[in-house]
Amino acid sequence: MPKDQESPQCRQDQHIQTQSEPQGLENAQVSKAVEETSASSPNPLMPGIVKEAPAAKMLSTPEGPQGSCSSAIAVAATSSSHPDEGSSSKEEEKSACASQSTAAPENLPIDALHEKVGRLVGFMLLKYKMKEPITKAEMLKIIEEKEDQFPEILVRASERMEIIFGLDVKEVDPTSHCYGLFINLGLTYDGMLSPEDRVPKTGLLILILAAIFMKGNRATEEEVWEVLNVTGFYSGKKDVFFGEPREFMTKDLVKEKYLEYRQVPNSDPAQYEFLWGPRAHAETTKMKLLEFLAKVRGTDPSSFPSEYEEALRDEEERAQARISVRAGSTSTATASSSAMSGISSHT
Repeated sequence: MPKDQESPQCRQDQHIQTQSEPQGLENAQVSKAVEETSASSPNPLMPGIVKEAPAAKMLSTPEGPQGSCSSAIAVAATSSSHPDEGSSSKEEEKSACASQSTAAPENLPIDALHEKVGRLVGFMLLKYKMKEPITKAEMLKIIEEKEDQFPEILVRASERMEIIFGLDVKEVDPTSHCYGLFINLGLTYDGMLSPEDRVPKTGLLILILAAIFMKGNRATEEEVWEVLNVTGFYSGKKDVFFGEPREFMTKDLVKEKYLEYRQVPNSDPAQYEFLWGPRAHAETTKMKLLEFLAKVRGTDPSSFPSEYEEALRDEEERAQARISVRAGSTSTATASSSAMSGISSHT
């Protein structure tokens, strides 16, 4: 998230919507959908991966470590750019998932933890849709929990918001404990194009961009669907959260210039591929995406050696481009100043 992004202002007396009001009803519906989805998967973006890590059944919520492992398996381990490393990477991820703690906060049963995190996520999504900040007081009222349990619930809910929905939860006013929700990785698109859109689709966009990057910066339609099928998305099948994924990829994201969708040259029968579009290149970087993947995997960007080297080259090229632009601006300003001086001397 850009540091210069304006922080939302909080008011301590903000009213919390009740279940009887329209927004409160929508909050309850989203929360219920989140809980129902997480009941069978460690991550709504990653259904089916629960089978990869038996320990995930102990914490079948998309906010915990297992959700992070699922994200890494879905993108990194399915990469065709390193076919010899795929199986070993997958086994490492399985081992890491199984070894991570799934304990709930002290004195809070697992089921209660699931319910409270899901409720808080639903409330956060509602506040994001309403473009309103969130106060700690509001969140405590929503989860109906003592303050000593709040930090753990907030961490888990924030992880879910980041991994699934592509939103960053940031405290913007430590004095009033006010939080804002911001689109992750420098992106500016959340896919909420109509009032009927229930949740932001940035998480799905990030997953697709990651799949393309990990496939060598261009991925055939079949390769992208390999990743999305693992995560539970299928062409023509409408998802409860994200709608119909093929239309989102081939129309919405292409129209928004986040993706390029074109026929593979000389392919017969015709094959199609995805590349990053100009808006993706302008708003985010390969390094930001790699840092995100490393974060959800619980490792370092250098654990993806070839991608890390490529991301470093990309950073260097961007730095050189910025230097060139500044140098060009300085030259132009100097030339303009000289021209004005010449005009003044003649007058």
